[in-house]
Amino acid sequence: MAKRTPVVIDGQELAAGVFIVDKPVGLSSFAVVKKIRWLLGIKKVGHAGTLDPFATGVLVVCAGRPATRHIDQLMTGKKTYQAVLQLGVETTTLDPEGEIIAEHPVPALRAEEIAAVTSEFVGAQMQAPPAYSAAKYKGKPLYHYARKGIVITKEAKPIEIYSLRVDGFDAKHGQLSLSICCSRGTYIRVLAADIGKRFGCGAHLVGLRRTRSGCFTVDEAIDGELLFGDNDPLQTLLSGMIPVEQVLEKC
Repeated sequence: MAKRTPVVIDGQELAAGVFIVDKPVGLSSFAVVKKIRWLLGIKKVGHAGTLDPFATGVLVVCAGRPATRHIDQLMTGKKTYQAVLQLGVETTTLDPEGEIIAEHPVPALRAEEIAAVTSEFVGAQMQAPPAYSAAKYKGKPLYHYARKGIVITKEAKPIEIYSLRVDGFDAKHGQLSLSICCSRGTYIRVLAADIGKRFGCGAHLVGLRRTRSGCFTVDEAIDGELLFGDNDPLQTLLSGMIPVEQVLEKC
């Protein structure tokens, strides 16, 4: 993409802003950040909590140093997700982007059994990041090593699942739908795999949508698809800009 000059509003160069984007499926969080960086002509742009390419939903993007300096603060709030687990199939990455490494029959599960098992995962607990993740080891993300066949085991960290609701179970296809409210640093992929192990058949995450991140919800998000369209993506982006001062008052 060709270099763009910084955006000027009311005669002044845009210095900073916060944007809540509904990330589309198939795009990395970095791809969204890169697009916003180009649209605004601002070099300093980052996100407050990544989403995997197969996931959708709330991605908080901060543009300009006055905004990016608050990224860590914006990452501390609770997160809510809608997740779909594929029972009976395990993958290398714990999600649909990996290779299948095991398949097992899914037992006949009653609603009471599902509720009893999932309730075991509510509360404070320790969780280690998966091998395919952006968690760092010696300055490089774990997926850098995993792609070379080197599995690095990181120390488990405290997380908390505040609530976990069963939204439905498709027995024919072995898919379990959950609504989850959790703390920062929680890997839903790991939770999905652990629930699958508890059922005795394994599982991986096939669908994930973040509906809330801290004080922001998907209802106030910009449609991320429009940022990559031809119908004035810059105006779409600017229509959803939140001043840094307003964000700090809200959060």
